[in-house]
Amino acid sequence: MIRKEKVARVLLVGNPITIAEHLASHGTTPEEVAGEIEIHDPSNSPLIDEFRDTLVALRAHKGMTPEKAAAQVRHRLTYASLLVQTGRAHGTVGGAAETTSDTVRTALQIIGKAPNSAMVSSFFFMLYCKEHHTVKGAHIFADCGLVVDPDANEMAEIARASAASYRALTGDTPRVAMLSFSTAGSADHPKVSKVVAATHLAKVADPNLIIDGELQFDAAFVPEVAASKAEKSALGGAANVFVFPSLNAGNLGYKIAQRVGGATAIGPVLQGLAKPANDLSRGCSAEDILHMVAVTVAQSDALDKAEKAPEGAA
Repeated sequence: MIRKEKVARVLLVGNPITIAEHLASHGTTPEEVAGEIEIHDPSNSPLIDEFRDTLVALRAHKGMTPEKAAAQVRHRLTYASLLVQTGRAHGTVGGAAETTSDTVRTALQIIGKAPNSAMVSSFFFMLYCKEHHTVKGAHIFADCGLVVDPDANEMAEIARASAASYRALTGDTPRVAMLSFSTAGSADHPKVSKVVAATHLAKVADPNLIIDGELQFDAAFVPEVAASKAEKSALGGAANVFVFPSLNAGNLGYKIAQRVGGATAIGPVLQGLAKPANDLSRGCSAEDILHMVAVTVAQSDALDKAEKAPEGAA
């Protein structure tokens, strides 16, 4: 599907015999797809020595030795991240057969945070395109996969990063709702105060950001409810980026939207890295992989444009 729709050029990292068997089941061979799909065998690659030295240079402060590196670079997650780190690929997509913790840890250790990023977080790109969806289009839900219990500063950073991700993926203006079980002071609790403080911090950091909080989901999503509960809100019930106060709430929220509401959930997508590295759920479908590759390409394009933009340009 990626080849047919020309979404990206693919580098497959894994056992070449296994890959050849899968290609054969789809009526083709490695030779026939060589111009569009590269196959890298991390256990027997001409890049092994270079990657070993690169990994030592990156991780020597953590006790990485040439012997440890020589073994580690033969792991597909490590090898794939080194392809990105050394500029041979624009991003990685993994996790179909690896845990999220292994996928994220490898990306952090090898690709690292972006220079202007305070933290790495994640989001789900939620698509509403079915007949029963009264609001169609795309939303971002964050953080639903990585940061367990963000404090006010972290929640503000997640909001800003998610707004930038929304703009990069859709080209539209982000409208950020900071979610809570309270709307505009309807409840008094430390967990509500955290959301209020996070909203303030995000506004101070980016005065042009359209953001409001604390808001219940319905006050952020339904204009009629917003008019009743939050008539002064800048969002007017038309938020497109939803920042949850905890991983507990966010993970439950996206799964309910996906399984009960029928939304397509792409993610978890990582944000805040120097270059894209994204995670898939184990047992994901081919379509899930296609969607994640498309998101990874969009992230890479956005980073490329940002690097080429004149200093100080938006």
